[in-house]
Amino acid sequence: MIVVTLVAPGPLSPQLVASLVGTLGAHRADRVDEQATDIYVEGDRRAIRETVFTHIHDAPVDAIVQPARTRRKRLLISDMDSTLIGQECIDELAAVHDLKPRVAAITERAMRGELAFADALIERVKLLTGIPESSIETLLDTVITPSPGAAEMIAVAKRNGIRTVLVSGGFMHFAEPVAERLGIDAAFANRLIAADGILTGAVAQPILGADEKKVRLLTECEALGITPEDAIALGDGANDLAMVETAGLGIAYRPKPILAAAADGVLRHCDLTAALYAMGIAPNTESSVSSV
Repeated sequence: MIVVTLVAPGPLSPQLVASLVGTLGAHRADRVDEQATDIYVEGDRRAIRETVFTHIHDAPVDAIVQPARTRRKRLLISDMDSTLIGQECIDELAAVHDLKPRVAAITERAMRGELAFADALIERVKLLTGIPESSIETLLDTVITPSPGAAEMIAVAKRNGIRTVLVSGGFMHFAEPVAERLGIDAAFANRLIAADGILTGAVAQPILGADEKKVRLLTECEALGITPEDAIALGDGANDLAMVETAGLGIAYRPKPILAAAADGVLRHCDLTAALYAMGIAPNTESSVSSV
């Protein structure tokens, strides 16, 4: 049995739900609340996903498609930049030297999968040479902000016994404070090298990239005694692809096309609390949603 979760940023259109139920020949549809409905249907997951995303097209609604029996999760693992937070930290750091447009252009190409992540990171970090480490604290205080729904998603997940992990191709200088602010259990990221309080333009090896994100997911699953089916992974770009494809449920948030094409769910309209609906948790009441 496949469950298709539709979530809207406001009231979900009953007409849209009814039309999709008819198109899918669905087993049943359960209204969770005014924003969300679960549609249950038998069939091939990939084929159902294609039908769903074609049907909703550019309607102001998001969809997540997954097996109903494994929607309950024990692990939530997420990217940081442009996912848990609304910024790309390296781009904001480059702004200290008025290099944000140059660095941001490289970041965009890397997140689209047009550049090798490690090479792109090394190139961008070199441009940070000479920036005071203290600039990072200033950015954390004045620029870096959580994405809408991030704090609630993490808090509700933890109250429901789900371990939360931040894994980023960015930097621990940002990841640790962000994880602390959001109440995330653990954080993993790259490390900028500094000397006498000044960034040297180097990043510690080995670089944490796409493969390492996948390894972190598998390591966390092993430590919890669960399988990847019991995990949800969230990200926005090519660097998250392996992790999102490996998890039992992969969600792309405001994504680049390469990740949107592969993810089980795509959040273009709703905030991150939509991930809670996907896991069978109604955010407003934290009541469990039927899984069969």
